[in-house]
Amino acid sequence: MSRAGIVRAYLKAIEQRKDATVFYAPDMVQEEFPNLLSPTGARREFADLKEAGKRGQNVLKSETYEIVALVEAGDMVACEILWRGVLAVALRSLQPGQEMRARFAAFFEFEGDKIRRQRNYDCFEPF
Repeated sequence: MSRAGIVRAYLKAIEQRKDATVFYAPDMVQEEFPNLLSPTGARREFADLKEAGKRGQNVLKSETYEIVALVEAGDMVACEILWRGVLAVALRSLQPGQEMRARFAAFFEFEGDKIRRQRNYDCFEPF
């Protein structure tokens, strides 16, 4: 499978609430740059990502990742993603059942067929 195909399968696994950590290299690191939900940004390693995935399933009823653009170059895949999440809990001005939206730029660096680094630039619509 191409690296672009792996990114697509990874995002689909998250949507389907499967264990997305199977796509990670053991030394995986994800960086999330400052945004409305994470004003100071975040740096997560493998164990942190596993825990964050579980927490996210309690906050969201569902989520979708629509790839708007994707470029694969060597060991890197860059995506523009339209994300939608239906809330399971109240969050700021939104109530359970309401939808959050964001555009993400995500950069995935690979080691073989595993994601080793992910950098997210998340731009949430106001909520």
